[in-house]
Amino acid sequence: MVFVDAFAGCGGLSLGLLQAGWRGLFAIEHDDFAFATLKANLVEGKGPHKFAWPKWLPKEPIGIQSLLSKHGQALEKLQGTVDLLVGGPPCQGFSSAGRRRHDDPRNKLFSSYLKLVKLLKPKVVLIENVRGFTSDFETGANYASKLRTALAVDYDVHDALLDLSAFGVPQRRTRYFVLATSRALGIKEPFEQLKQELPSFLRSIGLQAPISSKSAISDLETARNGTQDSRDTAGFIETKYKAPLTKYQKLMNAGVAHPTDLRLARHNDDITDRFRQIIELSHAEGRLNTSITDEVRAKFGLKKRALRVLDPDMPSPTITSMPDDLLHYSEPRTLTVRENARLQSFPDWFEFKGKYTTGGQLRRREVPRFTQVANAVPPLVARTIGEFLMKAMTAAKRKPSAAKRLQQAAEFRAHI
Repeated sequence: MVFVDAFAGCGGLSLGLLQAGWRGLFAIEHDDFAFATLKANLVEGKGPHKFAWPKWLPKEPIGIQSLLSKHGQALEKLQGTVDLLVGGPPCQGFSSAGRRRHDDPRNKLFSSYLKLVKLLKPKVVLIENVRGFTSDFETGANYASKLRTALAVDYDVHDALLDLSAFGVPQRRTRYFVLATSRALGIKEPFEQLKQELPSFLRSIGLQAPISSKSAISDLETARNGTQDSRDTAGFIETKYKAPLTKYQKLMNAGVAHPTDLRLARHNDDITDRFRQIIELSHAEGRLNTSITDEVRAKFGLKKRALRVLDPDMPSPTITSMPDDLLHYSEPRTLTVRENARLQSFPDWFEFKGKYTTGGQLRRREVPRFTQVANAVPPLVARTIGEFLMKAMTAAKRKPSAAKRLQQAAEFRAHI
């Protein structure tokens, strides 16, 4: 079965579908850094999964509007060959983690997504977005409602808010999903079916939800591994790596001796000491995975409200694009890109490209590594949904249509 990924980012959703046995045709991503990661891992890299990629589409960043204007005829020729169109339009204007703006130009891209749906006519459409996508803005615009209405013309539309920690992702991350299925498939209540099959899927890969943050990243602690000079950035150090410890870590590591993206932030002594005290206070007060109190902020002269200390025994809070939003549960530092990637269920062979961070006005135009990880659909979630859809769509193909059943019934009655 064939899929196309629109708004692919660094490729988390694509990776999970490829792991589930789907055939990826191509992916659309306009950001240079995010596409560089996608290309290095899933297009031309040495990883175990790759897109087929058509000859008419250059292997370079492209926005969905440019794709439609430059390659409309080629897309039209694909009608009937694409089983699944996936992708979540950029969510920054909807996200409650920042300032939600109904007039954010990125919010309008989902109308282009709908044009792509009309052009390709896939059997199934899968969309993921932040839960804020379902909220009314001051103008009364509810994008989730508009999306469902538009898709309902040609599809049976199902939607759900899913806690992704139930999928074995070591992170409390609630996301909004839409599954629009061709009426000919006759798939009923897909999200309820998916939830029922989750335990058996997790057992098949040796996991049991929930997965704690310590179970996900304890093998990356500097106290256990030591440090060395960064392999990709002069003037930085990174965590050395020995070996995985837990079932989840072994699944993510899969024999990779030297994972990338282990560069540590350069905290001066004052900041390191401050982080150490905040971690100790948070443990003592039982305030883990939640924002530090006003009293703690006042004590250390902090303005930042989103700072939290990981609870080692629970899934992490939602990963954000700001690397200083989360502190390690025991080490006085922020997390590495690799640790965030583990909390998002990216395997260790998956390498991220581009800047580590960015700031100021560049945040609107660049998607550095921390942001790529934060914006991604966790591959483990995509893999689960991919396996479920393949099973459901295969069963639907074997099932005779309503018209065929009526014909068979008539033939049977005539025979008797």
